[in-house]
Amino acid sequence: MLRLEDCIALCGLSAEEVRAIAEHERIPEMAAVELGNYLASDESGELCIKSMIRDDILAARSRGDGRRVLALKLLLRDFVLKHPRCDERHRAALHVPERRQLD
Repeated sequence: MLRLEDCIALCGLSAEEVRAIAEHERIPEMAAVELGNYLASDESGELCIKSMIRDDILAARSRGDGRRVLALKLLLRDFVLKHPRCDERHRAALHVPERRQLD
């Protein structure tokens, strides 16, 4: 039988990223693993995860939880570094130029 840790290892996200999704969506971590696996498969899903982490930062800030804000900011930085398609600055560098000839 698969444990939560096994499923997290298979989904392509870190345990903290899965917890951030679970916190944002108010769902169990196992459901967050499934959702995260689905979202991490394309650029728009990565943007959605990034947005969830940003929302969690705002919620922690409004509660006055400075330690959680800092942890989530570090998580957001690491997520963007691991998933460069979800950052505009990196998307331009990843763009493959068109090979059309101009007449």
